Amino acid sequence: MSLNAKIINALKPTGVPIAFSTYNNRASEYVIFNTYNEASFINADDVEQMTNYFIQVDVFSSGDYTTLVKQVDQLMREAGFGRMFASETYDDEAGKYRKIFRFSYLEPR
Repeated sequence: MSLNAKIINALKPTGVPIAFSTYNNRASEYVIFNTYNEASFINADDVEQMTNYFIQVDVFSSGDYTTLVKQVDQLMREAGFGRMFASETYDDEAGKYRKIFRFSYLEPR
């Protein structure tokens, strides 16, 4: 299963649209994600054994998204993603509140 499929499957229980990189901003709440870095984590005999993926997950909402934000954080961690960062802002372009998460995920090569 691809990394994108793992993220989508992990977040399906939220019931909101989930998209890779972009979304059309039509729903009042949605989640987009992307991989912003990947790095060799463990090497043996000059061969990469484990890769560390760094994922950004953005939660957008027109209103109070406290429950959705908690659910996204919990579901990602249950799926094996380690939270490294979280921040909140208002996205003027989208006209929505935005919670930004950054996670890491280790995967054998």
